[in-house]
Amino acid sequence: MPNVAEIYHFDELTWPEVNEAVEMGKIPIIPTGAVEQHGHHLPLKVDHLCANAVATEAARLKPHYALVLPPVSYGYVHHVMDFPGSLNIHHEHFVQYVLGITKSLAYHGFKKMIIVNGHGSNHNLVDMVARRTIVETDASCTFCSWWQLLKVHPDFDNQWRESVFPGGCSHAGELETSMLLYLSPESVRKDKIKSEIAKTNQRGSKYIWGDLFGKSAMGLIEWTSQYSDSGVMGEAEKATAEKGKIVFEEASKNLAEFIEEYHGMEIAARTRHQAQEPTFPLSFPTD
Repeated sequence: MPNVAEIYHFDELTWPEVNEAVEMGKIPIIPTGAVEQHGHHLPLKVDHLCANAVATEAARLKPHYALVLPPVSYGYVHHVMDFPGSLNIHHEHFVQYVLGITKSLAYHGFKKMIIVNGHGSNHNLVDMVARRTIVETDASCTFCSWWQLLKVHPDFDNQWRESVFPGGCSHAGELETSMLLYLSPESVRKDKIKSEIAKTNQRGSKYIWGDLFGKSAMGLIEWTSQYSDSGVMGEAEKATAEKGKIVFEEASKNLAEFIEEYHGMEIAARTRHQAQEPTFPLSFPTD
């Protein structure tokens, strides 16, 4: 007989076991990613593979507290469509889709949930999903892009990063290539690994630059093909499987620690401060 406390894949539960998981206060984790180009050397699956791997390992480490859902594998990649294979989901459809998942979970009784994102252009969208979840349900929703979990300990990058900052760790660069060399080495075209620093960083502007681990003062949104010829943004040639193992284990461990912390976290009740009772209900889209 399966023990619900030890099951960490959401879709392995039966419906009566979902009720048990709710009673235990288990936290669903929703990985989100994309199917998009990652240069000549990495497959289209990078973003959803990495997010799902980190989320699944964290749930495995804390099965009493967590349940990982099947990943949302498609995301918002409109600006990448000059590169074949990129599959775009309209940003509003993406928000509605993931929100449908969080609201379903809340309806069934889960009061805390986590979105672990693996695609940069989804980040603001999962932020919106979390915001709408808290105002349209009675549940709490937290979110991150998985690489943010590598900044919990400020000196961690000294253990692995060799690429230039900013620009060495962006799209298909040192970090993502290292992760794939560790998680899915057979899918990496090792003979085609080649670095390319995005033109955004080559300008030398102190106001506009890009890196997964920092943001410039100004944001410049462009088509991917405007700032990269190969689809790579970073020093992919500095990637190794050893680095991939280090960062995968760090991200998973930190997420697991947060899961346990979040499980025990008290979420305060809302407090309305209007002097008079509002005369009509707050209106939010529900479809």
